[in-house]
Amino acid sequence: MPRTVYVDAGRLRYAQNISVGPHALQADELTDSGGNDVGPNPYELLLAALGACVSITVRMYAERKLWSLNEVHVVLSYTKLHAEDCVECDTKSAMMDQIEMGVSLIGDLSEDQQRRLIEIANICPVHRTLTSRVQIHTTPLVANSPPQRI
Repeated sequence: MPRTVYVDAGRLRYAQNISVGPHALQADELTDSGGNDVGPNPYELLLAALGACVSITVRMYAERKLWSLNEVHVVLSYTKLHAEDCVECDTKSAMMDQIEMGVSLIGDLSEDQQRRLIEIANICPVHRTLTSRVQIHTTPLVANSPPQRI
């Protein structure tokens, strides 16, 4: 069962303290966006989540198949593109999100095995979440009190 994620503003301008179970992380904005760059920005954390999920999922699949996969490397970048004819947009020109992902598979793998592992990379759980319609329900928490588990 997934653990609840807690995010609280840090002492620095945009820095955020993140806790997940026993793990502590920080997020921030880059200095050119007014932050102090004490941690990855939110989009970088999103890319990290996708890259980690891809690598884990590919490795699990290869292990189940007993394929000789020694290493997985994932490189990701995020950009906003200008979409001239976006079907779902109200205006003629709009911005569209794009993630570029490169996957390197190191091991004694056939071309068919490599092709299958790339297919598996594209259906990891986080990839499927990002490419589906996600509903986010926001509820107010009681002011001046510690967050309650939701």
